[in-house]
Amino acid sequence: MDYFKHETSIIDEGCHIGEGTKIWHFSHILIGSIIGKNCSFGQNCVVGPRVHIGSGVKVQNNVSVYEGVEVEDDVFLGPSMVFTNVINPRSFIVRRDEFKTTRLKKGCSVGANATIVCGVTIGRFALIGAGSVVTRDVPDFALMVGVPAKQIGWVSIAGNRLHFDKAGVAVDHFDGSRYTLQYGSVTLIDKM
Repeated sequence: MDYFKHETSIIDEGCHIGEGTKIWHFSHILIGSIIGKNCSFGQNCVVGPRVHIGSGVKVQNNVSVYEGVEVEDDVFLGPSMVFTNVINPRSFIVRRDEFKTTRLKKGCSVGANATIVCGVTIGRFALIGAGSVVTRDVPDFALMVGVPAKQIGWVSIAGNRLHFDKAGVAVDHFDGSRYTLQYGSVTLIDKM
């Protein structure tokens, strides 16, 4: 085994867990799930069945990643954040064939206690504030807060707020990365 699994966790048959991944207390990885390298799952997490999670993903305590959720590399899922997978659930109606696909693109972060309603895509490096409820697609680099979540600005790859000059250029002094804002979209120009 080239990953760590706490003795209280369960990994079903048919799962693939990448090298260097750590799965902590009371977590359960369901059948057919694929998890990349160097991921971390806090206590009391559930993944699957048949969920694909990229490499470098950090899943904090008490998070369930349901079937229909696709997670790319370097995504952060904050403590007790929530996914849904059906728009109109009823306990007495089986709706497994109605699961909506939810996509989390590379490098995005979802804050603690946020809710991601199924069927949305969260763009690359977007940041969802703690407690927010996301009900629609989120652009790359967007900063979203509130219930329902609304965009209040833009963030860098490092998660810092971007301030654009009159030419539509912003610099994150943390790492020297530069961004342009054109037609309502942010693009990375270069990274120092």
